[in-house]
Parts: sequence; C-alpha cells; structure tokens
Amino acid sequence: MYPEELVKPMREDLTKVGFEELYSAADVDAALAKDGTTLVVVNSVCGCAAANARPGARLSLQNEKTPDHIVTVFAGVDREAVEKAREYMIPFPPSSPSMALFKDGELVHMLERHHIEGRPAELIAENLIDAYNEFC
Repeated sequence: MYPEELVKPMREDLTKVGFEELYSAADVDAALAKDGTTLVVVNSVCGCAAANARPGARLSLQNEKTPDHIVTVFAGVDREAVEKAREYMIPFPPSSPSMALFKDGELVHMLERHHIEGRPAELIAENLIDAYNEFC
C-alpha cells in the first residue's frame, strides 16, 4: 500500500474535475447500480497514469456527451474497491491504470493498460470520446 501523502495529489488530479472516489466494495456496487453511464478509472502511481491516463480522462470530459457518473478507485491503495471494480470488468484481466465505461451497470467499453501506456493523452481522450458518443 502506498502512503496517503504520496497518492493525494494523484487522487486530486481526478477529483478536482468531478470524479468521485470509491473506497469500498459497497461504494463500487452502489456506483454501478445507478442508471445511465458510469466511467470508472482505475488510478495508479505509475508514470503512464500521470502522463497519459489521468490527463486523457480529464480531456475526454470536454466532449459534448459525457458519462452521467465519473468515479475512480486507486490501485495499490483502495484494495477492496479495486478488486470489486475489476470483478465488473471481467473478462478483461486486472490492469492499472485502466478505464471502463458502463451503461446501466453493463460493461460497454474498456481501456486496458496496454491501450494507455505509451499513447498520448489526446489519443486516450479520443478513444473515450468515441465511446461517449456511442453510449452516452
């Protein structure tokens, strides 16, 4: 587990634009039980989360269509919430960072680490925007 003082700025990278943090399995269940679309970002301390994933997620929200709900769990910190979120992401293997779009609780779009690592934030945002335009 990472110390809170280390991850605080990484959490704020998403919460400052409206992402709700989920800390428990019950939080994840409640978030994904909501009607509409929900983007779940599995945040991470890795460099590709800082350079690609979080900026891409933030940029994607500048689209006309966006998810009804935006939430995040933090790998290596919020173990229970991350494990529960990953259950909803099956059949995709666990990876962090990652992003999943759900519609009425059903997984409709997934970005795994290998879709994020080494790709610019703008490309990640474009990928998410395409999903928003289709499902939101």
